[in-house]
Amino acid sequence: MTTPDFRPTHVIPQDGLSAWESPDPSRPTVPLDALLPVQLIDRLGDWGRVVCANGWSAWVDGRLLIAVPQAPPAAGSPLTRTADPRPLLARVEEALTRYRSAAEDLAAGRLDGQSFRGRTQGQRIGVVVDGESLWLYDGEHERWVYCDGTRLSTFAASEKPAAAAREPAPKEAPVGREPTRVVAYEEDDRSDV
Repeated sequence: MTTPDFRPTHVIPQDGLSAWESPDPSRPTVPLDALLPVQLIDRLGDWGRVVCANGWSAWVDGRLLIAVPQAPPAAGSPLTRTADPRPLLARVEEALTRYRSAAEDLAAGRLDGQSFRGRTQGQRIGVVVDGESLWLYDGEHERWVYCDGTRLSTFAASEKPAAAAREPAPKEAPVGREPTRVVAYEEDDRSDV
């Protein structure tokens, strides 16, 4: 029986995947079948907690999960926002440049781990390029946008803004964030991005 509102975020690799009752290698459970659709609901380091369509959950090596691509907004649907993608592309490029600079300083020994965390704290970058299609994470508005080269449209957004993402994280920060959701396509009179 499939649980209501089950939307897979990942599939199990084609060789299957070992699973555990908890993020502890001494507590194995039944391995997951190849290409099984699952929903990743929690992370703890390299561990990922997944839920299957029938509601059963297990911990797996989250690095091995295969993300399920989401389709871009359907052609002909009204867009939530039409804006020039270049300002957001420039912000993403600047954020990536800052991260790369910090990573290079860390690798060269000019930064320690604490300083690296301080320089990169609060940065959230996301870019997926697939031919002419581009998905960008707009950290300012906490949403994914789709770009066809000339305009942006909201594709997915957080349930509500996560102010904690901009605050210093405690040493033992809670795992995960609110799930990303696909948004309805309604007209939005704001043109800033």
